[in-house]
Amino acid sequence: MASVSPAAAAAAVSGPHHARLLPPSSPRRLPRPRPRPRPRLRLAACHADTLLPSSSSEARAPPAPAVGPSAESATDCFVDWLRARGLPPGKVDIRERPVPCLREGKDRPLRYVAAGDALQAGDVAFEVPMSLVVTLERVLGDESVAELLTNNKLSELACLALYLMYEKKQGKDSYWYPYIKELDRHRGRGQLAVESPLLWTESELDYLTGSPLKDEVVARDEAIRREYNELDTVWFMAGSLFQQYPFDIPTEAFPFEIFKQAFVAVQSCVVHLQKVSLARRFALVPLGPPLLTYKSNCKAMLTADGDSVRLVVDRPYKAGEPIIVWCGPQTNSRLVLNYGFVDEDNPFDRIAIEASLNTEDPQFQEKRMVAQRNGKLAIQNFNVYVGKEKETVAEMLPYLRLGYISEPDEMQSILSSEGDTCPVSPCTERAVLDQLVGYLESRLAGYPTTLDEDETTLADGSLEPKKEVATRLVRLEKKMLHACLQAANEFINDLPDHTVSPCPAPYAPELK
Repeated sequence: MASVSPAAAAAAVSGPHHARLLPPSSPRRLPRPRPRPRPRLRLAACHADTLLPSSSSEARAPPAPAVGPSAESATDCFVDWLRARGLPPGKVDIRERPVPCLREGKDRPLRYVAAGDALQAGDVAFEVPMSLVVTLERVLGDESVAELLTNNKLSELACLALYLMYEKKQGKDSYWYPYIKELDRHRGRGQLAVESPLLWTESELDYLTGSPLKDEVVARDEAIRREYNELDTVWFMAGSLFQQYPFDIPTEAFPFEIFKQAFVAVQSCVVHLQKVSLARRFALVPLGPPLLTYKSNCKAMLTADGDSVRLVVDRPYKAGEPIIVWCGPQTNSRLVLNYGFVDEDNPFDRIAIEASLNTEDPQFQEKRMVAQRNGKLAIQNFNVYVGKEKETVAEMLPYLRLGYISEPDEMQSILSSEGDTCPVSPCTERAVLDQLVGYLESRLAGYPTTLDEDETTLADGSLEPKKEVATRLVRLEKKMLHACLQAANEFINDLPDHTVSPCPAPYAPELK
């Protein structure tokens, strides 16, 4: 069995700016042991206006800007495929919006799901039959195999990506061809037309310098590579895949870069269904993301309802408005990593400050017991939520004070008492706050630009999309760090003697 040569891999991978969900269809057809069974479909009569603008001009918004005649307009095979495979009549349209030109004018408009007519909160916008939803149950054909694989070897995303890569090789013979073609069109780009940083170049990743996200990207990339190395396991364990693709060992059929592009694309549009079996928990839903717009303060979400997945809207819509759904309680750094966008109004946004007790401290075990008694760990993450920075600083102070206790008698007194009883003195408090201020100033200095410079850059309005997303992210991080720094200085100003000399602390907790 021939493996992919470096030259062939280079030809198949067009680089981060040209990332496609999957490699081009194989020019040769692989021998198959038997015809592949088609899933049974529940066919339903579809109204002509299910996905396309109706003729009712009163309730319609102005049409989207024309993108020129194309065989891939909203009337293409994706819409026809949905109708033919049993999509019930809904109340939405598929529309197009222009995107910033990133590749010499070659970027086509992105599609999105919009209200077809006026909607009210509680309306069912659309309902997708399970016959049109990709889940591990469909991929692996066995719920127990799905559980075994995802608990021990591979993530659900890796399994779904592998399945779609195999299906892409079948070209138009694949049941999922129109859906895969639509995913290819988006190339894992989120609602701001920006790909996940997992597909950025090294110079583009420099936009994230100072942000913890830059290290997260490296760690996630390594995790994807580990999953790639386990792909042959899923192929051998899942009998359904072995039967369907008998001559295509995964790591020989697909180079790593192709797998990563597919993984990232699946990551950007997978839906987490609730109250379903593990084999249906992660799903790819036509009309779901990336055609839907994510928002952090929305309550609407795709839900499983018997043999379908439906969307009930949580607010009124005018005809033509994009339909938005909740993206879960994710930080902005996670939104950028998974979907390539920043939500300025994200109530779940936060940064983390890691504090750890010094293991060299002779009283480390005693201090660890005190920390545990108060619900903290020897290595403790303090989450700084937007708008609650002062509360987090106040929460950190008792933990940091532990590092400034040096006398065994004092430590025993704390152990024998209840609650958070570290002694507070101007000397100790000033030392603790000085340490925190120093840490916050150092962390802010790790960014190549200041908060004011970010504000000026964003106000210009001419940033390349990836740099704009990165600048918005680091600006929000800096805002939270500045708010923490202000809170720490306010605590210092409240001390009775501002000139008190800090106490020595040979075993002060470490801050990261």
